[in-house]
Amino acid sequence: MKISFPVEPSFDTQRTQFLDAARAAGAVLTTYAHPLKGPNGEALATDVAWLGKPDASRVLMTLSGTHGVEGYYGSTCQAAWLRELASQPLPDDVAVLMVHLINPWGTAWVRRVNEDNVDLNRNYLDFAAALPDNSRYEALHEIYTCRDIDGPQRQHADDLLARNVEALGWSGVQAIVGAGQYLHADGLFYGGQQPTWSNRTLRDIAGRFLKPAQVAFVFDLHTGAGAFGHPMLMSITQRAYPGLADAQRLFGPWLYTLLTHANAEVSET
Repeated sequence: MKISFPVEPSFDTQRTQFLDAARAAGAVLTTYAHPLKGPNGEALATDVAWLGKPDASRVLMTLSGTHGVEGYYGSTCQAAWLRELASQPLPDDVAVLMVHLINPWGTAWVRRVNEDNVDLNRNYLDFAAALPDNSRYEALHEIYTCRDIDGPQRQHADDLLARNVEALGWSGVQAIVGAGQYLHADGLFYGGQQPTWSNRTLRDIAGRFLKPAQVAFVFDLHTGAGAFGHPMLMSITQRAYPGLADAQRLFGPWLYTLLTHANAEVSET
């Protein structure tokens, strides 16, 4: 399978490529319109393609665009897979569900986050319960929100970073920041204060298409992790969940698991 990635990002081009491939494969299409527009005034949407019987008990689901700009990779992969599936019949009790660009605003505007600066990976929570407390991010926030290239504010941020790296190590700083936070809307890995449009849309898709499934494998396509040119399987979750053990048995050492709650509690020693 040969894949050619776009030289210049274009939401409309990616969407057209995906929809054309889905129609050619005989997929049933559903569209969720986003309320905002792209940088060129283009309409934004998340599109869903379903191949296979509607009551299939086993579903393979792929999801692109969780981190907006990374959707150009995920979208191109999905379109390529659809072109292959057009000539390959699925087993009787297997269906494929492709969710195309779940964060269409981030993809169109070439941003990792959504329209509210929310990192979607940190937004899939029960907002009726208390939000995760990552109070240790407070000491790091101004490092990552300093916009000055030089001058006293830049020097202050650099000095603050140096002190924290000396105290915690670079991996310790990374773990605290990577755990996400829910207080600073202008900060890194902000999880939001309520379910985002993308969150609500994905839940609607899952409820609509996955109810008959007894087994569902979900691959959320990202970039920027692992060795160059090699795939990396990751499971990022606040705490261990029942299906994690099954995934670890299936993928073995290929699966890297990141428990964000544990990583927020980094020891200073």
